[in-house]
Amino acid sequence: MGKIILGDQILGRPDVHIDLEDRGYQFGDGVYEVIRVYGGKLFTMKEHIARLFASAKKIKLDISMAPEQIQKLVEDLVKENEVDFGSVYMQVTRGAAPRTHMFPKPASNTKAVFTAYTNEVPKPASQLENGVEAITAEDIRWLRCDIKSLNLLPNVLAKQEAADAGCFEAILHRSGIVTEGSSSNAYIVKNGEVITHPADHLILNGITRQVLVKLCKENGIPFVEKEFELKDLQNADEVFITSTTSEVMPVIKVDGKTVGDGTPGKITRKLQELFEAKINQEIMANF
Repeated sequence: MGKIILGDQILGRPDVHIDLEDRGYQFGDGVYEVIRVYGGKLFTMKEHIARLFASAKKIKLDISMAPEQIQKLVEDLVKENEVDFGSVYMQVTRGAAPRTHMFPKPASNTKAVFTAYTNEVPKPASQLENGVEAITAEDIRWLRCDIKSLNLLPNVLAKQEAADAGCFEAILHRSGIVTEGSSSNAYIVKNGEVITHPADHLILNGITRQVLVKLCKENGIPFVEKEFELKDLQNADEVFITSTTSEVMPVIKVDGKTVGDGTPGKITRKLQELFEAKINQEIMANF
């Protein structure tokens, strides 16, 4: 992991200390982002930072740093740690204050705490090629899933349920309406049309999802944002999920039932190709 960002400084890990009463630790009072690194370059960094600020605004959290300052710090961190293929995790909490549910009073001088660190994360090549299996699970999260908050216990429980079943992901639903995955956005393909849940308060509008919407529009692939049910998931021609680290991931089984012919579908493959081209285009533009 090497160096870590704390505030506006890049420090060695032993030099980073977070207060016991940090509200991120005690309340999950904060927001976060994960940015993918390809060949030492950050992919869709500006979009991730913009969403970090949008999430912070929704919980009335003042980051007290400019987006450009964060971008420069994160770029320097990737260089310092010599990350080739990996990710950057960054988060902002409301800071340390005596434990009470209300926000700290302005007179307390409590300041937001920004941290970031890197990980080496290889591309999941085999899974992207062959596809993965998923289960379905009840979506028990709160009703502001559009905020990328630190409160992830329901996601953790769903992901563990999938892992216990030998699966890659849990696709969530609220009373039969499919929302998204525990750490991904979920899609079906039916009769050549890509369908996914609308970007409202029930899902996180993923950055990879946003890229995918543009790619579909630019390449004439029918894309519809509308609710669909578990029965639609079970009868889909193709199923896939997207996320920062999973990219465009084919799902070949759901709850033990084979999707299509059990191999990644034609449209999923096309979207993988387009997404890979987008990565290469953006990364090369940064050299």
